[in-house]
Amino acid sequence: MAENSNAAADPGNAGGSTRSDLLVIGALLLIFVMMIIPIPPFLLDVFYTINIALCLVILVSSMYLKEPLSFSIFPSLLLIITLFRLALNVSGSRAILLHGFAGHVIDTFGQFVVGGNYVVGLIIFFILVIIQFVVITNGAQRVAEVAARFTLDAMPGKQMSIDADLNTGLITPEDAKKRRREIEHEADFYGSMDGAGKFIRGDAIAAVIIIIINILGGFIIGVVQKGMPLIVALQKYTLLTIGEGLVTQIPALLISTATGLVVTRAASDFSMGQDAEKQLFGQSKTIFVVAAILLAFALVPGFPKIPFIGLAIGMYFLAKNIKKEEDAPKPEKKDEQQQQAQKDEEVPEEMYQHLSIEPIELELGYSLITLIDPERGGDLLKRIVQLRRSFAGELGLVVPPIRIRDNISLKANAYSIKIFDQVIGKGEVFIGKYMALGGDGNDDVADIDGIKTREPAFGLPALWISENDREKAELFGYTVIDCSSVIATHISELIKAYSHDILTRQDVQNLIDNLKATYPVVVNELIPGILKVGDVQKVLQNLLREGISIKNLRLILETLGDYAPSSKDIAYLTNQVRIALARAICEEYKTDENVIPVITLSPRVESVIFNALSDAQQGDTFGALSPETLRKLYTNLTRAVEKVTSMGYQPIVLCAGAIRLPFKRLTERVIKKLVVLSYNEIEYDYTIEALDVLDIDMPEGRPGLDEGDQMNLVMSK
Repeated sequence: MAENSNAAADPGNAGGSTRSDLLVIGALLLIFVMMIIPIPPFLLDVFYTINIALCLVILVSSMYLKEPLSFSIFPSLLLIITLFRLALNVSGSRAILLHGFAGHVIDTFGQFVVGGNYVVGLIIFFILVIIQFVVITNGAQRVAEVAARFTLDAMPGKQMSIDADLNTGLITPEDAKKRRREIEHEADFYGSMDGAGKFIRGDAIAAVIIIIINILGGFIIGVVQKGMPLIVALQKYTLLTIGEGLVTQIPALLISTATGLVVTRAASDFSMGQDAEKQLFGQSKTIFVVAAILLAFALVPGFPKIPFIGLAIGMYFLAKNIKKEEDAPKPEKKDEQQQQAQKDEEVPEEMYQHLSIEPIELELGYSLITLIDPERGGDLLKRIVQLRRSFAGELGLVVPPIRIRDNISLKANAYSIKIFDQVIGKGEVFIGKYMALGGDGNDDVADIDGIKTREPAFGLPALWISENDREKAELFGYTVIDCSSVIATHISELIKAYSHDILTRQDVQNLIDNLKATYPVVVNELIPGILKVGDVQKVLQNLLREGISIKNLRLILETLGDYAPSSKDIAYLTNQVRIALARAICEEYKTDENVIPVITLSPRVESVIFNALSDAQQGDTFGALSPETLRKLYTNLTRAVEKVTSMGYQPIVLCAGAIRLPFKRLTERVIKKLVVLSYNEIEYDYTIEALDVLDIDMPEGRPGLDEGDQMNLVMSK
């Protein structure tokens, strides 16, 4: 079915592919038929001519290669050509032994090429075999073997280099796949070439054995079966056998040469002829020196004068032409400032490269480069990949690639983390040491020496200890982590804290496009008719700012589709989405017994905040509260949070929905990670346990709410 669909999609290409496949299959069948069925002399002449032509095409093609992989079919082609040549050996030998004639090509090689002298023919044949077998084939096979081994040894390093470039955002996933395919093709090619060299080696051995068998067989047939004189039979069948051997061995020599050219060819932007012209005849001084040496040889008594003098004159004129090109006037050079100014004017788009800002950057001091080098045991890149995956699975946020670069302005052991070119975190780690956190309460452990520091992500007191003290620290109850874990944890916490800043409008569009593939109705109903992508971005940013996952994007968009037609207020829409995500929110903060331990607000506090909202202009809640009220509120809140934390619970404040967001904004400057929930965000099957009540003294002159209003404020859904 897949082949049919491809053919339907591109009938022209499918037809060409089918024709090519049929031609190859037909050629292979013909080769095997030639080994079994006698071939007429006329067809033998045609096949010998085709063999020579194909070998010439392969040889010339190998000279025009720019890199070996562009001729990836060569190993398979080498097998087919070798089989074809062996089939010609079998067919030619059959015709010689049966009829004493195997076509005019063989006859011409036997008579004209070696002058009708079978002794000379044997010598020429064996010389060609030695050249092919000892020199070219052995050398090409050794080069292919070494290239295959080096290519396979280099594969892991190349793969890790691709992974590193992908993780740091230097290349796209498509580029990474392309580079991996190129590495696989390179390994397959050199591995195939290593084995294909055995074909040529075996062909040379087979040629020697075949010619010996044919000479002996022809001698026996001529003398015993046809009654020829001994010398006549030896001369006739030996000449024909030598002609048949030469007509197949010369193309074999061409193929051996092509093999050597392919495996020894280095990657280049030019063909072999162009490289030879530039690298071999590119300097006039070299040619002048060679011409002078040739002229000196001509003066030696006994040496022929004409060849040496003629070649010396030719080299001299060639050197003069090269000298003219070298002395040709070059474009006038300008100073560096003028050249740079002209370059900037001619290519203004290069200036825009300096305007690009990476979403997330990690800058390392020079001593920390080993952390991103897998060959030296660095695993920071792997941890960053795992970190990005965890954010996608937990928060629903696709964290952009984190660009890692060195910064010589940093201390050797320092690092900094940036979001959109703004530093949001710094730290210092020491290669070869470990950070010890916590402990059993004994801060002064005499047996453990370390550098006092603070853990960068949470600000906890810690020690930098050596490898030798690691086990001791663990015995004393310390949590010991390595440098990569310190940096990865710091990055993770900063991404959580600044996830709302990381989420760009384009990121939201990508999330929407991904959802649209599965739920097109949900997206089309909301965007762009009711809300813009920017409005959805603001809602998602509000959720991320308070650590709420946006992974259930379908439910979020459906909720926006329900409430956005009546109001475009982002705070209102965010509140409705939070209510829709109530179960997910409760699951985040509940205990194993489905209990949510909270700090509640007294009616007095809710009354103060509610009245402040009524008096404030444009949401300025802070300006509507007196400094004394804020001081008392912050003091009592800090005390309540410390109490809940000492009990082993995460501090969560529960209040009325009308004041949830203002209270969160009011307190996040003091306790940034304080969770503030509303009664509407608590599902009915979860139990609320009030661990403490936040209260303040009522400021004078500030009326409170009556009992009915207070009940309305704290009423749950």
